[in-house]
Amino acid sequence: QVQVVESGGGLVQPGGSLRLSCAVSGSIGKIMAIRWYRHAPGKEREWVATTTTDNTTNYEYSVKARFIASIDNAKRRLYLQMHSLKPEDTAVYFCDWAIYIAGTTSAYWGQGTPVTAYS
Repeated sequence: QVQVVESGGGLVQPGGSLRLSCAVSGSIGKIMAIRWYRHAPGKEREWVATTTTDNTTNYEYSVKARFIASIDNAKRRLYLQMHSLKPEDTAVYFCDWAIYIAGTTSAYWGQGTPVTAYS
């Protein structure tokens, strides 16, 4: 069984920083990619970034200059370092691991970690 757990969210003043962590455990096959999403109250879920196992990341435009994703393959953990946080970054942040097992690629999600940036 594959489990995904996000952590690191919290309350921060605008301009502050947080580092989110997303860990996967269990019997996994080949990791294809890991994606961050966020869901703010009253809004649609929004894609934030996608990282592949070679540590290449694509970012949504509004976070590109402020967020940095990095992967620790040995620890099966992905980090999202967030700088210069804005009130509009407030959301629950989720990650999903796209994993290839027995001929199928499936997405495994965590429960999310809340981030609140306000003054």
